Amino acid sequence: MNRYLRTAVVLSTITLLAACTQESQNKIGRSIQNWTGTDGIIEIYAGEKLVKRFMKIDKLSTAAGTTAGTDRPYRFGYGFMDANLNGTVDSGEKKVYFEFSDYSTSYVFFENPG
Repeated sequence: MNRYLRTAVVLSTITLLAACTQESQNKIGRSIQNWTGTDGIIEIYAGEKLVKRFMKIDKLSTAAGTTAGTDRPYRFGYGFMDANLNGTVDSGEKKVYFEFSDYSTSYVFFENPG
């Protein structure tokens, strides 16, 4: 009986996910990723020069308008500011909130390969 119950739950989950819209599937995927966590890094550039780096970011979020129903033109997150740009989180470097514009900020966001 336990085997049949597990099979029924798996099939029900697959059916529900297939019936979801793409946006709903994306939200589910993001919530799973946020729960499992990632080790993201964002680097902010001024021209060709690296000027800020934030490390150990679990996610970047797009700001959503509360009444307009559209996304706002900036993203935000929490991460450790790598003040000396040495690629490691040193003692004294604290976790901070940050925002940046999608329109005018040159940035690269990636998962820590190390």
